[in-house]
Amino acid sequence: MARSHDADASAPSAFPEWLEPMAATLTQERFVSADWSFERKFDGIRLIAFKQGTDVRLYSRTRHLQHLPTVAAAIAALPVRDVILDGEMTWDGRSAYHVFDLLWIDGRDVTRLTLSERRALLHTLPLGAPLRRVQALHDAEPWERARGEGWEGVIAKRLDSPYEHRRSKHWLKMKCELRQDFVIGGFTDGQGSRVGFGALLVGYYAGEDFVFAGKVGTGFDATLLTDLRARFDAMEIETTPFTKATGLPRVRAHWVRPEIVVDVAFVEWTVHTKLRHSRLLGLRPGGRARDVERVAPRSP
Repeated sequence: MARSHDADASAPSAFPEWLEPMAATLTQERFVSADWSFERKFDGIRLIAFKQGTDVRLYSRTRHLQHLPTVAAAIAALPVRDVILDGEMTWDGRSAYHVFDLLWIDGRDVTRLTLSERRALLHTLPLGAPLRRVQALHDAEPWERARGEGWEGVIAKRLDSPYEHRRSKHWLKMKCELRQDFVIGGFTDGQGSRVGFGALLVGYYAGEDFVFAGKVGTGFDATLLTDLRARFDAMEIETTPFTKATGLPRVRAHWVRPEIVVDVAFVEWTVHTKLRHSRLLGLRPGGRARDVERVAPRSP
């Protein structure tokens, strides 16, 4: 699985003034694999630490200098000539710098090594408080642990991946989802080989208004797509049932009587009160559409 060291990975290089941090790609997928490592997603600020001799510089991901004397002192005390660390700074109760990657050590740019190899190098450093080594998670469903312990989410990282100075699909962030019931008010046509329909158009009631909340386009299998489309064909209406609706599709939209209640997971509400990164969890048989309101979402 792990590839060998690049031939020039150990060659001396000029110590960099800055390295663009690697960023994770948001995913709705939930999986575990021997090729991937999982760790807690901390709710703080990204911190890239540069130590060169006795000089320590701490930068945010947008390259703004951070004044954190205790963190700087702990990094200055590390028994290496120069090093670049990547991690997350938090202040929940007490400050801590959660270190999860190593980009440079003693004249070597190690970003082209695999994550497994970089972690092995990082493990040789004696991290003292307030530095904390981020530990890998070995739970069967790490995102469930994240939900149960109130974390922001989980980061999945390919063990054989290099450190890329960009947003990468070798790092995936699985945010803890919110969950709520919605009512189907319409659907869009499927594109390409998609059977049944493309996405659900869902909403909730606010007083007498039926408010459009957004689209739900994932979480279906072929059977559900086909079965729902058959139900929609029997309950289709000519005009939209939404009485408050900004952002409705202008083409390829169809409307149905607002009767079917669905269980939906999503990452958050946007500033325009629309669902972000939503997915269908299932139908709510027997659910009363008129009772569905926007409430404080519960965790799945």
